[in-house]
Amino acid sequence: MVKNILTLILVLICGIRLLAQESSTGNSIQTLLKVRALQEKKVAFHKLTNGESDGYRVKIYFGTDKAKAKNVQAKFVNDYKGIPAYEEYQQPNFVINVGDFKTKIEAHELLKKIKEEYPYAFIVKSKVRPILLNQ
Repeated sequence: MVKNILTLILVLICGIRLLAQESSTGNSIQTLLKVRALQEKKVAFHKLTNGESDGYRVKIYFGTDKAKAKNVQAKFVNDYKGIPAYEEYQQPNFVINVGDFKTKIEAHELLKKIKEEYPYAFIVKSKVRPILLNQ
């Protein structure tokens, strides 16, 4: 009789563990499916936005002289390696914006570094391409 009771208790314990394990496996599968769905939504969003998001850049040059704009861009890229510089044409001016910053504070840090060399530089809102380290 005692042997039967112990066997019954052992079977019940194993059954409870098995049910708990199946339940957690089911939750894990649901979680993985939700994560995968979110990843797919993120990929679709990045395709729509070209991976760009709202942020800030520092405008270091604007003027009608294309050659001067190219020179300013080349000098900046040479002096500040790792910080991207973008040339845009905003009729009738050529514009050089630098950096890809999520926050205005980050852009301000760069502005402080370059203000002596580029006294007319200022922060502008822009679509930015986040640097992988900042994500």
